Amino acid sequence: MHPLVIVGSGLAGYTLLKEFRKRDSTTPVTVVTADDGAFYSKPNLSNALATNKTAADLASASADKIAAGLNVTILMHTRINAIDTAAQRVMTDDGALDYSRLVLALGADPIPHGLVGDGAADVLAVNDLTDYAVFRNAIDGKKRITVLGGGLIGCEFANDLAHAGFEVDVVHLGAWPLERLLPVEAGQRLADGLVALGVNWHFERLAKRVESVAGGYQVVLDNGEAIAADTVLSAIGLWPRTGLAKAAGIPTGRGIQTNSLLETGVANIYAMGDCAEVDGLNLPYVMPLMVQARALAATLTRTPTPVVYPPMPVIVKTPAHPVTVLPPKIGATGGWKVECNDTGVCALHVDENGVMQGFALTGSETSRRAALVRDLTA
Repeated sequence: MHPLVIVGSGLAGYTLLKEFRKRDSTTPVTVVTADDGAFYSKPNLSNALATNKTAADLASASADKIAAGLNVTILMHTRINAIDTAAQRVMTDDGALDYSRLVLALGADPIPHGLVGDGAADVLAVNDLTDYAVFRNAIDGKKRITVLGGGLIGCEFANDLAHAGFEVDVVHLGAWPLERLLPVEAGQRLADGLVALGVNWHFERLAKRVESVAGGYQVVLDNGEAIAADTVLSAIGLWPRTGLAKAAGIPTGRGIQTNSLLETGVANIYAMGDCAEVDGLNLPYVMPLMVQARALAATLTRTPTPVVYPPMPVIVKTPAHPVTVLPPKIGATGGWKVECNDTGVCALHVDENGVMQGFALTGSETSRRAALVRDLTA
């Protein structure tokens, strides 16, 4: 009997594995991973510095421990080069591997920063545990960090770095942080909270070049301004890994396209997590991933279960000024109704009839999250 093959040992792949084993303890399962297969929670990468966590500290279980505990074969440091969809076989660095069903939990790659200059190749991105170890080593003994991007990950790293004592500049193309998720009032309050922590913002600016200079780098912006930095971190976003699927003839868009059962356009191949575009939506957050894992585990154990998302607030890990946001659905009409006080912002996205479609909460107002989720669910 050919195994169920899961490609990827990130939060998506391992969460699916655990959910599957709750339902089926005997079916052969093989996990194929390009790294050492240690389990860690990727969201923790952007808030580990202030607590002085190393890469080793963030890894909570080795591949050997997982393999023994969940009765699974884990192929470490193994890359899949091609999928033969007709033969139901993947081609790896170490040879062919047949599958009964294949789950692509490939994750996403950092968007290329597009910078030029003799220091551009030294710009770092943190997308996995190995990247985090490299970043920790790069900033050891350093002081000035420039972060490119004021989205969710950029804000979390800025908060973490500033709290850990670094001088932080953030270069952001938007007029306020998280502008795609937050109304201006909420975004400005987050920006102010990070300023109070020591973060220096460069809004509506784009980094163009990184030049090596004595003792570090200069980040040159589109207006000619130059920022001195010891290390430069790019956090401008992620793009789903679709190359392997596309080469195999599996339909892709922004991500690997699936229906609500997480089935791709090819029989016995599924996709989930950051690489998946489920019914037209790519949701690179933890809560959608968990919902997908539970549903797919049921489907793979002969109980077809579509993905049905509950209200899923996104919690931004910025202790300097906490943020929780539940964006309205794509295409929703209406607008933000904003109330501000000295300690936070409560913004409700309402339609023409005053019906709430989403919310954005900052500071003390984040305590209203559970009540607003109940209202949305009702």
